[in-house]
Amino acid sequence: MTDSDQVEILLVEDSAEDAELTLRALKKNNLANRIHHARDGVEALDFLFARGPHANQGTLRMLRVVLLDLKLPRVDGIEVLRQMRADPRTRLVPVVVLTSSREDPDIAQCYALGVNSYIVKPVEFEAFIKVVSSLGLYWLLLNQRPQ
Repeated sequence: MTDSDQVEILLVEDSAEDAELTLRALKKNNLANRIHHARDGVEALDFLFARGPHANQGTLRMLRVVLLDLKLPRVDGIEVLRQMRADPRTRLVPVVVLTSSREDPDIAQCYALGVNSYIVKPVEFEAFIKVVSSLGLYWLLLNQRPQ
């Protein structure tokens, strides 16, 4: 596998439990070659725009999908999405909101900002694993992205 073929996911999730479940589901399906876990919106933006501790990393070259929670400390997920879509370097990176919020204003705002998909996290363990596995298979293996 060449560097350009490697999977790269940015998981933006402040819940340690949800992050662990997501990572386990992706690993179970061999989709966890390269995962970056940001625990809040500031970490996500630093990673995306190569700032702070990521200043010398070329992270965008291989980024395949961002799995984004909305309810994050410091900078919320909607602001992360807003900044991604406002910048030509990240405008086309697929973003899947994976959140517990079923609030219509959140859903409408995310789609207005250009989210690719909005998924409400299932409460049950098996359902959560199945949803994350399906997301990984679709966005990493089936979806065609611009080069």
